[in-house]
Amino acid sequence: MQPSQNRATRTFMDFNSVSHALDGICGLYERKIRDINPMARDLTYDINDLYNFIDGLTDISALVFDRSLHAFLPYDRRWIKQEMFQHLKRLAQQ
Repeated sequence: MQPSQNRATRTFMDFNSVSHALDGICGLYERKIRDINPMARDLTYDINDLYNFIDGLTDISALVFDRSLHAFLPYDRRWIKQEMFQHLKRLAQQ
């Protein structure tokens, strides 16, 4: 991900699964909310807030390992948002 136009802000993160990566994106957003509102005790946000955070990043993408191809496949912002929706939907149903 790259949060700003400055290429020095580009960050690479490694996760064991897509689910963990999506949790990681949520964590980044929650840290941003806490930085803005350090006195807030509870954090609440909806999917649109999370989408706005993702859209506000200069760049975000995912390389996901495909076992059948033995290769990493690239996915874009739109895919990440679609996966995020499904991920949060599954969490809400638990």
